[in-house]
Amino acid sequence: MYRMLADATMVLHFAFLAYLTLGGFLAWRWPRTIIAHLVAVAWGVLIVLFELDCPLTGPEDYFRRQAGQEGLQDGFIDTYLTDVVYPAEHVDLARLAIASVVAVSWAGFAVRMRARRTSRLSR
Repeated sequence: MYRMLADATMVLHFAFLAYLTLGGFLAWRWPRTIIAHLVAVAWGVLIVLFELDCPLTGPEDYFRRQAGQEGLQDGFIDTYLTDVVYPAEHVDLARLAIASVVAVSWAGFAVRMRARRTSRLSR
């Protein structure tokens, strides 16, 4: 049971990171979701700037330990991404890449919203 909860928390954590990175593109299709994406990005920025722990890390660590597994030694990102997906010395580059993807998605969102407004006004 605890292992299943730990795995579910891990999947939720990965889903949040995917949404943080790509959610702006979803807003191209569903514009109202931009507010949720703004909140997710703000949370991600706060975690990075103030070196906060994500609220999902604690429960996953607890569930893993209750399941008899090793807990998360250094947090979610350090456990699953750093030195797995990218080398530790490239953390800043990975953050810059994510910020760039978010910026592109927001720029595209702005262009699409402007075009939508322009087409409504021309009717």
